[in-house]
Amino acid sequence: MTWNSTMSSGYSSLEEDSEEYFFTARTSFFKKPSGKPTECKDVEKERELRTQLSREEIRQKVDLYNSVTKDHLKMTLSPSGVYTGFVKVQLELRRPVTVRGGRGGAAGGGGSAGEEAFYLPRGATNTLHISSSNTVRQVIIALLNKFTVADNPAKYALYKRYRREEQVYVCKLAEGEHPLFLRLVAGPDTDTLSFVLREQQTGEVMWDAFSIPELRNFLRILEKEEQEQLESITRRYDNYRQRLQEALRAARGPS
Repeated sequence: MTWNSTMSSGYSSLEEDSEEYFFTARTSFFKKPSGKPTECKDVEKERELRTQLSREEIRQKVDLYNSVTKDHLKMTLSPSGVYTGFVKVQLELRRPVTVRGGRGGAAGGGGSAGEEAFYLPRGATNTLHISSSNTVRQVIIALLNKFTVADNPAKYALYKRYRREEQVYVCKLAEGEHPLFLRLVAGPDTDTLSFVLREQQTGEVMWDAFSIPELRNFLRILEKEEQEQLESITRRYDNYRQRLQEALRAARGPS
């Protein structure tokens, strides 16, 4: 499997050689992780659908997809039955990532030399060239490598955003699902289906999978967020206090 990318290209390649809803409210670190049966069912359902499609049906779907796509990002079907194509992934990361190649270590001693915390552009969309055999986990790793992110891939999750009966839902994808197959079945319209990269919900993160430097870096980021929240609250109440004092002076009149 290879992938080629640059920070400025907005495009990278990942080709192989051969219902849980997400709520955007900030979650607590003490929230118990939810179980995995839903994800297993999603993977089994996708696998069953993929195995039910014959090679001729896949060819027909690829031809139909290519006939209606409007951005020239077409799919290509090989004689082996594996097809390649493009998926667009929107970045919705709320916290900074650890980027390799920085000028120095992260503040507070939480990072390695040559790494630094960096906010990726929120809402930016990146295009990946992948194959039908590539899984969600491989797509996440490719995205992180595209931006030279040193963080553990377990920190992130890929979600699908889809529309059903005029309602928009966002559902976490299991690591074993295949994004290009989902793209093929849904068609090229991103209003029907799109992909989003987010941090794992806090209660779902497997903290044992992270190294001690990574955990220290998480603590440093949380301490920074806590300080920012405290400063914001202090400014708000200072503003209230100032307005009350002005109202009292106005009520008393000139002395």
